[in-house]
Amino acid sequence: MTTLLHIDASARPGRSGETAHGSHTRRLSARFVERWLAHDTSTEVIYRDIGTQAPAPVTGEWIHAAFTPAAQREPWMHAVLAASDTLVDELLRADIIVAGVPMYNFGPPAQFKAYIDNIVRVGRTFGFDRSRGDVPYWPMLAEMDKRLIILSSRGDYGYGDRLADSNHVESSVRTAFAYIGITDAHGVAIEYDEFGGERLERSIGQAEREVDALALRLAAPVAAAATAKAA
Repeated sequence: MTTLLHIDASARPGRSGETAHGSHTRRLSARFVERWLAHDTSTEVIYRDIGTQAPAPVTGEWIHAAFTPAAQREPWMHAVLAASDTLVDELLRADIIVAGVPMYNFGPPAQFKAYIDNIVRVGRTFGFDRSRGDVPYWPMLAEMDKRLIILSSRGDYGYGDRLADSNHVESSVRTAFAYIGITDAHGVAIEYDEFGGERLERSIGQAEREVDALALRLAAPVAAAATAKAA
């Protein structure tokens, strides 16, 4: 059975098209999941709304606990890492990660950065060993065939070309996930949010078509394999 981890990071609680001032990324992420399930009904979905229930930022105590070998941790260390352990466990279970990540001031929301800081964990998602010399780090999820879908939205337009140097959403998210071994990444984005009008509507329509095509392209082989196995 395929497991899909659905993450929303927008501070806006509703979806555009359904709620006044609703989130475009929530709209896209929900659409992707719906389209995926239409192709593969057996998929298990784990939902995590970090936009309204943000993970706690990493603290000095968190770092101390994370870098202490598990067998040597004191009770308070396990308590400090408990929420992070839950997030890491969800990620480890997932075959596909669908993340709605809007652009806030050229980068991802603080809530999503806190999520990244909680799942990039020494000993759980990346390895660290000083005896390896100049390359002490390695990704621990590299052989797990996980896929990442980044669904974003932007107030301006042209962040794939004319403003690419100012776009730190997809690049930072891809970098963090690649560091732990998830390199198969795909993205779709809505632009022109602050312009509104026809240009925004065209961008929404184009993004929705891209989401539909991406869900079909990625889910169809999974569904076919499941059917063949069942037969």
